Amino acid sequence: MKDRIGFIGLGSMGSGMAANLLAKGRPLTVFAHRSREALERLVKDGATEAATPRDLALASDVVILCVTGSPQVEQVLKGADGLLAADKALFIIDCSTSNPAITAQLAAELGEGSILIDAPLARTPKEAAEGALDVMVGGSAETVARARPILEAFAARIIHTGPTGSGHTMKLLNNFLSMGYATIYSEALALGAKAGLTPQVFDSVIRGSRMDCGFYQAFFEFVLNRNPNAQRFAMVNALKDMSYLASFAQSASIANPIGAAVRNSFATAVATGHGEEFVPALSDVVAGLNGVSLTSPAPLAD
Repeated sequence: MKDRIGFIGLGSMGSGMAANLLAKGRPLTVFAHRSREALERLVKDGATEAATPRDLALASDVVILCVTGSPQVEQVLKGADGLLAADKALFIIDCSTSNPAITAQLAAELGEGSILIDAPLARTPKEAAEGALDVMVGGSAETVARARPILEAFAARIIHTGPTGSGHTMKLLNNFLSMGYATIYSEALALGAKAGLTPQVFDSVIRGSRMDCGFYQAFFEFVLNRNPNAQRFAMVNALKDMSYLASFAQSASIANPIGAAVRNSFATAVATGHGEEFVPALSDVVAGLNGVSLTSPAPLAD
């Protein structure tokens, strides 16, 4: 008999993941605060809607969370009518991007019989819909083995990173690299524009070189073609993740000046009103703050 799955968080990633679970024949109960369109589509395809996280827990053996971060995870677990209010043993898989220290703390606080593992995601909503995500899983070998058949419904790669919390740590490092690239690309483009080098010239040198990569190509799909959905990850979430990284570095007594610089780039974007725009738009923010444009010919430097 297959585990009954509860799914909370039907945003751009979660909706595709939940659809794949349903398509693979998993009994699915869903709950959403805001994503009514995705929820109604899933219900039409055979899912059941829960009125509260507590009700979802009562109907489920395994609960998958795909929410914004640690505060939202804590609210779903401990809030009024939260999962823990069901007072039953649950196997909880947290696919959010959360603070590793809080993840470990929550796992330790669960009642007897309940287990929480972290399984954050890499790649994009496109891969979520295709069932081709990368998943980094923190937990014991036994719990990861239990989770694997469920995760395989929406993942192409499943990497066991170590104990609970290590998945979220690896996810922060993954996002540090990607947001670091975004920050470097943005600053390089602004410097180039100031010197009269267009994004097209920049791309003609980098594309196909050793500096090319999938992240670069998605970022430049926005820069060159103005595709607003090239990388659907809001800058306010990038700032959240880089803030988690800063907290982790501080707790580990690790100097991380590059991480601080990356965080400050996104903090500037959010503070100037661009938080809900997607990450590649950082290039326009940095260019604008430096008095240049990436969409019109840049003046030649004197």
